[in-house]
Amino acid sequence: MIRHLVLFKLDEGVERDDPRVVEGVAAFRALDGQIDELRFWELGWNTSDRPIAYDFAINSAVEDADALKRYLEHPAHQAGVALWREFATWVIADYPF
Repeated sequence: MIRHLVLFKLDEGVERDDPRVVEGVAAFRALDGQIDELRFWELGWNTSDRPIAYDFAINSAVEDADALKRYLEHPAHQAGVALWREFATWVIADYPF
């Protein structure tokens, strides 16, 4: 199994209730059950107010590197990524577990 973690940082001046953000969150929430490769899927807003904290996180898992590639290339995932590109940056970590 491979854990796929993504931490998102909203751009300066962008708030959680911004309609673009609301749409982006909805797009990623909808991936649960929509992409066969996903074995685990959770996401949520960070509750920490520390300056180094990111704003939003996705924690997911897939079977192997091939499944991760299929997930990343899936049109629904790509559509969500396109939305988030408009108002956030992110970092990822993929590791076996």
